[in-house]
Amino acid sequence: LFRSPRRHLHIDAAKVLASHLIVLHHLTVYGPLAYALDLAAPRLTDFFFEYARMAVQVFLVIGGYFSASSLAPHGHLQFSHLIRRVGRRYVRLVLPFSVALLLVIAGSAVARGALQSEFIPAAPGLWQLLAHAGLVQGVLGVEPLSIGIWYVAIDFQLYVLMAFLLWLGGRQAQWLVALVALVALASLLVFNLQADGDNWAPYFFGAYGMGAFAWWAGHSRQAGLRLAALAGVGILALLWDFRLRILLALVVALWLGFARWRIARDGAAHTLPVSLSRAVRVLGRCSYALFLTHFCVILLANVAWAHLQWTFWGSAGLVALLAWSACPALALAFERFVERPLSGLRLVN
Repeated sequence: LFRSPRRHLHIDAAKVLASHLIVLHHLTVYGPLAYALDLAAPRLTDFFFEYARMAVQVFLVIGGYFSASSLAPHGHLQFSHLIRRVGRRYVRLVLPFSVALLLVIAGSAVARGALQSEFIPAAPGLWQLLAHAGLVQGVLGVEPLSIGIWYVAIDFQLYVLMAFLLWLGGRQAQWLVALVALVALASLLVFNLQADGDNWAPYFFGAYGMGAFAWWAGHSRQAGLRLAALAGVGILALLWDFRLRILLALVVALWLGFARWRIARDGAAHTLPVSLSRAVRVLGRCSYALFLTHFCVILLANVAWAHLQWTFWGSAGLVALLAWSACPALALAFERFVERPLSGLRLVN
């Protein structure tokens, strides 16, 4: 979901920052621990509630960037079998997703036995499990089994839409780019303004498309001109209807495009110490695992908070800090022993 075929430190750093902002957002939203944090530090929790969730725009842009790099790296179609390509993407997403859901279901069962709270998912039924397996829980209005998993379904929809547009454009670069640009513009000016459209790919395709154009612009001999055009489209969308999330997506896309152009021109330059660079790469590699598994930690952290009944100053912050630290630890283990082995399976030839 969030992995690049050729890793670059700046993208890994962006994924680490964005994924942890999402974890902090969820820690300050769900359960009695979130309520205690809000009483202790309301301004901080208000910030994470209002703004940290916008970090998903970073992943939308990066997703479009890497889709363009794999499906049409030079503005020309690089695959011929659309269904096969989509099937591989589905398998890559759904296998670790399914294992993570089992963890969350187990964590939810423990939480239901220890405390009563509306944020704890109920025991799943067969229809609910099938909807999640098909990544259609959002469009069918099925109650989600975990927080944040809507993005996995949206990422798959966006990939399918992008692949279809590229396939429809064929090997004619001008048609291929024009189709992506048209749908991205329609998303920015129309679909993204529909409050009830966030279960469908067109709502998010503006940010995804900006990521794709950041890749293509960075590889162009006219990178400056193309990035200026991308900036112009983004500014037009903001003048049409200002949305902070679109501004963030535009800034990330321009940054990625400029960085891609610099790498293509000068080569990758590592400015961090080796040990820090390695840590960023490892944490960036497990960002999808963090996204999938952190709700299980939040469930158990709320159980611990309710059981301990601590009342001393800073106790809620201490439990939240321990939970936040446990999230990447679980993600590292999940990536190493679940996601990585499953990624080597080729169920779709």
